[in-house]
Amino acid sequence: MARNRALLLGGILAAALLGAATGGEGEIRIQGNIGNAPVDIRIAGGLAGPLAAAAPALPAAAPRPRPKMPGITEPVLFNTPEADRIMEALQVFPPDNPWNEDISGRPVHPNSGNIIASCNFRRRYLHYNLDMGFIIVPPNQKKVEVKIVGYPAESDKLPMPIPDNAPVEGWPIYGGELEKLQREGRGDRHVLVVDPVNGMLYELFAAYKKDAGWEAAQSSVFDLKTNKMRPAGWTSADAAGLPIFPAAVRFEECERGIVEHAMRVTFTRTRREYVYPATHYASRHTSPNFPRMGERLRLRKDFDTSGFSKHPKAILEGLKKYGMFCADNGLDWLISIAPDSRLKNLDELRRALGTDFEVVVPTGPTEGPRAK
Repeated sequence: MARNRALLLGGILAAALLGAATGGEGEIRIQGNIGNAPVDIRIAGGLAGPLAAAAPALPAAAPRPRPKMPGITEPVLFNTPEADRIMEALQVFPPDNPWNEDISGRPVHPNSGNIIASCNFRRRYLHYNLDMGFIIVPPNQKKVEVKIVGYPAESDKLPMPIPDNAPVEGWPIYGGELEKLQREGRGDRHVLVVDPVNGMLYELFAAYKKDAGWEAAQSSVFDLKTNKMRPAGWTSADAAGLPIFPAAVRFEECERGIVEHAMRVTFTRTRREYVYPATHYASRHTSPNFPRMGERLRLRKDFDTSGFSKHPKAILEGLKKYGMFCADNGLDWLISIAPDSRLKNLDELRRALGTDFEVVVPTGPTEGPRAK
């Protein structure tokens, strides 16, 4: 018995010091096995703080080996084998960027239960929107002026390499002919343009193609080679000030078996606060039970994905490891997926309920894999 107690205590200390423990603020939770015995222990109060402080920050995972970037000589639409090869080669933000951060071992937020309950306001299961298509452009793509008509003070007002066949949100699954959709319609109308060779991302909100050229309510530019985010208080093409393209689920990564980045999710009710890496809020509500912009949620590790088809399973496994950011107001539990007809069996995702998720304690700009 004394030996078992010693093993148990040693396991607790090792888990805490190695960063394997989870739990809310002011507590540490250890889940796992010591020998053949299952362990689920919470340490609260004075001991939790010193143990958590002693736990070293986990370094960023080594980036997955990538093939050489194919030559890009003309615009490439997202739903093509050529785009798959380009995306396979592209590193979207550095490995230690929040979008690429493994949060499977992060502590559970102390108010996770209440936040999850508020997210089950109108829908109680995971769902998806086939919305965020994008276009890949060559490094010498001609840049055009974009007239900003909504949020000029929080926009990056500079010429952008938008080709004539740039898809508007939802196309081709929704919207009909592209040329008509570029000029007509409602909704958020995002346009996402990726320049892989130069490592740049250009995003528009409420974009329309006019006779005189493109106009949009907001424009944002992100350098995919750095961790630089929007200025504090600034929005982006997404309400939270976050980029959209890094969050969109793509065909080629579902084929690999796991979505290797955080995703984006919307909720009906959000809070008048934001948390890193978000830079902007979009709500009047102040309840601590509502998610903040940038709030990070993950699928619980005990959720069984064995009965899912290949593509939904890849998404669910990604949600366990990388989670999803609250990025905008919208329907509850709605994640963004590229409108690619090659993706199959996505309706299986609704078998994941809101209660299968938990909110995690986020890392800051100099924490987690970014800690020095």
